[in-house]
Amino acid sequence: MSTYAVINPATGEAVKSYPSISNEQLGAKIALADAAHRGWSHSTTVEQRSALVRRVGELHTERRDHLAEIIVREMGKPVAQALGEIDFSAAIYEFYADNGVDLMKDEPIQLLAGDGTAFIRRNSLGVLLGIMPWNFPYYQVARFAGPNLIIGNTILLKHASQCPESAEAIEQIFRDAGFPEGAYVNIYASTDQVATAIADRKVLGVSLTGSEAAGAAVAEIAGRNLKKVVLELGGSDPFILLGTDDLDGAVEAAVASRLDNSGQSCNAAKRFIVIDELYQPFLDKFTAAMAATEASDPSSPDSVLGPLSSTGAADGLEDQLTRAVAQGARLLTGGERTGNFFSPAVLVDVAPGNDAYYEEFFGPVATVHRVSTEDQAVELANDTPFGLGSYLFTNDPAQALRVANRIEAGMVFVNLVGADGAELPFGGIKRSGTGRELGRIGADEFVNKKMIRIG
Repeated sequence: MSTYAVINPATGEAVKSYPSISNEQLGAKIALADAAHRGWSHSTTVEQRSALVRRVGELHTERRDHLAEIIVREMGKPVAQALGEIDFSAAIYEFYADNGVDLMKDEPIQLLAGDGTAFIRRNSLGVLLGIMPWNFPYYQVARFAGPNLIIGNTILLKHASQCPESAEAIEQIFRDAGFPEGAYVNIYASTDQVATAIADRKVLGVSLTGSEAAGAAVAEIAGRNLKKVVLELGGSDPFILLGTDDLDGAVEAAVASRLDNSGQSCNAAKRFIVIDELYQPFLDKFTAAMAATEASDPSSPDSVLGPLSSTGAADGLEDQLTRAVAQGARLLTGGERTGNFFSPAVLVDVAPGNDAYYEEFFGPVATVHRVSTEDQAVELANDTPFGLGSYLFTNDPAQALRVANRIEAGMVFVNLVGADGAELPFGGIKRSGTGRELGRIGADEFVNKKMIRIG
C-alpha cells in the first residue's frame, strides 16, 4: 500500500493516495535523468536554461491560487501564507534566471609564477537527488532545483509522503515550462529506494531538508558512496532582546517569527532570551499576544494559525509539552489541543536538565528566558545542539555587530524577522546541517569548479 497520501490535517479527511514507484521504475527514472544530463545539459547554454527556469517562476505566479489550495489540504498551511510561499518561490526562480549567466561565468586566477592564464570554469556535476520536507513544499524545491537546473544538473525529487499532490503539480510546471524529459523527475520513493538512489553511480549529489535522524541516515549512505551532500536539519533559533526603542514592535516581531507556518518553520524564533530590564514587560505583552492568537480553518483568508501538519506531529508536540511541564517548566498560556490544532503556548522556567531546554518545538510553543548580561545572553543562545538562524534586537549598533559575531549560527538577523531573500544564503552549523542554499553560495554547492591552466 502506498504511503503517499493527502490527508487534510484540519479535517482528518483522506483526500487521495498516490502509487509508489517500483524498483524497476526507479532505475528507469535515474537513467532518464542521467540521459538528460548527458544530452540536454551539454547541448544547451546557460542562457537557454535560465529562460526555462524563468518560465517555471512565471507558471508559479499564474497558478498560485491552485497551488495554494493544494498545500492547504496537504499540510494545513494558512492560505495567505501559502500564497506568500508561492510568490517567494517564483522570486527565487526569477533571481536565478536573472543571475544565471553571472553565477556561471569564468573566475580568473592571478598566477604567482609562469606565463599564460588560469581560471575556474563552473560545470555541472550530473544527476542530483533532492529529499524535501512537507513544511514548505514549493519553496524547498525552488531553492534546490532553480540554481541546479541553470547550472545543468538534472533533478530527481523525492517529496514528503504527505505532499504528493504538490509534488505532482511541481513536476507538471517543469514540463509545461519546456524542460525535456529527465531534467526534473518526481519520484514517489520509499526510504529503501532513496538509499538505492543515493548509492547509484549515476547520482552525484544529495540535498536533504528534514530531521536530524534523516540527515544522519542520508549522510551515512552518501559518505559510504562518496557523494556530496547538503543538509538542512532544523534549529532552535534564539531571539535575543538586549535593547529596543519600540517594545511593541519587538513583541510583534517575536510573535510573527514564532507562529509563522503555524510554528513549523526550521528557522523560526523558538527560544526568547530577554535582558533583565525588559524581561517582565516583554513577557507580559508577548504572552498576551500569543494568547490572543486563535487557531482557525487554514482555508480562511484571515487565518494566521492553522493545524499542525498531521496527527503524528500533533502527538509529538503534545508529548513534548507534557514532559516539559512534568520536568519543571511553567506553562503561562495555551497548549490546549483540539484535533491537530494547538493554542499558542508560552513556557518559562525551562532549565538545563529539562528535555525542553535542548529540544526543537515544531509547533506554536515558545520558551522565554531571563538574563542579566550580554555575555549570559550569548552563552544561553549558543547552549544548543543547533545552529541554524538567530535574531538579535538591540538599539546599540556596536553591540549588534559584537553579539552577531559571537552567535554560533549560520544566519543572524538584526532588528528584523521574516527577511529571508533569494539572494541570501540559507543554512546552518552544528546539528542544523552542512552547506548552504540560495544566493551565490548556494549555487556553488553542486558545481565542478574546474581549474583550467593555459600556457
